[in-house]
Amino acid sequence: MYSLVSFIGGGLESQFFRRKSIDKLLADADEPDRRLRKTLGVLSLTALGIGAIIGTGIFVLTGTAAAGEAAQEASLLKTPLLTVLLHGGQEILTGRPGAGPAIALSFFLVAVACGLAGLCYAELASMIPIAGSAYTYSYATLGELVAWIIGWDLILEYAVSNMAVAVGFSAYIKDLFQGFGFNIPIEMGTPAYTPEGGWTLHFNLVGFVIVMVLTVLLVRGIKESASANTIMVGVKLTAILLFVFIASKYIHHELWHPFMPSGWQGVMTGGAIVFFTYIGFDSVSTAAEECKNPKRDLPLGILLSLLVCTVLYVSVAIVLTGIQPYQIFRGDAAPVATALHNIHLDGLRRWVTIGALTGMISSLLVFQLGQARVWFAMSRDRLLPDAFSRVHPRFRTPHVATWVAGFFVGIPAGIFDIGTLADLSNIGTLFAFVLVSLAVLILRATQADRPRSFRVPVVWFVAPASVVCCLVLMMGLPVENWIRFIVWLVIGLLLYLSYGARRSSSGAELAAADRLLGLAKADRALIALAGVLVVLGLVVAVAILRGSLSADTGHISESVVLLALGGPFVFIGLRNLRKDS
Repeated sequence: MYSLVSFIGGGLESQFFRRKSIDKLLADADEPDRRLRKTLGVLSLTALGIGAIIGTGIFVLTGTAAAGEAAQEASLLKTPLLTVLLHGGQEILTGRPGAGPAIALSFFLVAVACGLAGLCYAELASMIPIAGSAYTYSYATLGELVAWIIGWDLILEYAVSNMAVAVGFSAYIKDLFQGFGFNIPIEMGTPAYTPEGGWTLHFNLVGFVIVMVLTVLLVRGIKESASANTIMVGVKLTAILLFVFIASKYIHHELWHPFMPSGWQGVMTGGAIVFFTYIGFDSVSTAAEECKNPKRDLPLGILLSLLVCTVLYVSVAIVLTGIQPYQIFRGDAAPVATALHNIHLDGLRRWVTIGALTGMISSLLVFQLGQARVWFAMSRDRLLPDAFSRVHPRFRTPHVATWVAGFFVGIPAGIFDIGTLADLSNIGTLFAFVLVSLAVLILRATQADRPRSFRVPVVWFVAPASVVCCLVLMMGLPVENWIRFIVWLVIGLLLYLSYGARRSSSGAELAAADRLLGLAKADRALIALAGVLVVLGLVVAVAILRGSLSADTGHISESVVLLALGGPFVFIGLRNLRKDS
């Protein structure tokens, strides 16, 4: 370890953990060429939050979180990390355990965790009303490298969340059309990959098209998008209340027994699956620069949207698992419509399906808005290409970032299934909440006198409790999610060390000699990280040749990917080091 640090160079904290002052962040946001239009009030912000929160969780993920997910065979990768840590390899699971009727308890416990994180978001949003959400907060408190990591993580979080919503939207569209006697061809309405069936020559065209339509709307303007979202929120709230009050008459109490079929493990895993559906208040904070009075309206919008949605989530979960056995929802991306059809409420089913579709459209709209704003903020700091921070001359929206985000979400939405996408998103959401909670504590200690229009009550309890709750939920996710998350972060670090660190606006403000010294450190860190990937790829290859690992497609692919990813970045690092030394 000492030799590695010596190779990279001392004083890494000055290179990778330089912070951007809050005053500088506010000044950059006010540059005329990159200034966004301020049109949003507390009602629009609360509607944006409700629009994002209520969508996938109620209409799509309630079923898969309650029923769990089946795998073709028992696998350590499908086992929650907490189970592996507590029991080793003795309790390898076949798929993801379901919460059963206790999914209502999962929603409530997650709401408590989200409430703690929401208070932290509210304080930071009132202090730093800048686009970028957790990315911007981290830049001001934890430094550039952590900000890059969380920004890279937020890109994954928003993108995969919307991919999951788009898949659910497609399922409800199919259900609506079937009610009128029209069937969408299976090749155009189902994903190319599912855990149960593997790969097929299908593409979910419906999911792709809705993402692109909303991309056009977002390019045209935030005011138009917010107005459309407010109308859609009203429609879906009406549909949800109709479902709760009418379907509750058909509840069979015996379906709630056993209440926790998989014990606390199922409750925790179910909570981890539905957690990302609460990140609507995160989307509210990404629109900070477009608020009329952000210091007052942002905290209100965050907390009001969270309160309303928690009550509705728990109500729908109780009714849904009371009118049909939860087991039938496994792999079903339209559980509410399925349940109403089975109890012969097809008239209500059509209305609820329309409400569900409206809800998912508003959720897609808000998440796409949030994702483009994160790309915009990172580009403005020159950690991503300048094109992402271009503002449309007429509509004053980040149009390039919005178009790229549209294709980044739309294409995978046509390929993957609901369970795969939901699992992948949540770990990124939870990680973002951990960093935001830590950022509040750091700013309380380092900038205690800075004005705050909202202050977290009992902050030294609330913020640490938020961190603990999020970490526990992260432990409830399968091992393969942790692997995917780590791989995503490694790719992000490679890009930061080879591109972002060299173009950073903060780094450009340093003296020439200091900047070159910092770049040389980044080059050595890049060579070290990429070199580790190359070594791992070679180890896997040698193990295959010696027969220690089977020569199947999975192991061969692992070796090839590691070598293909690490090799080019080793070359880039060596080339840059010669230039910077």
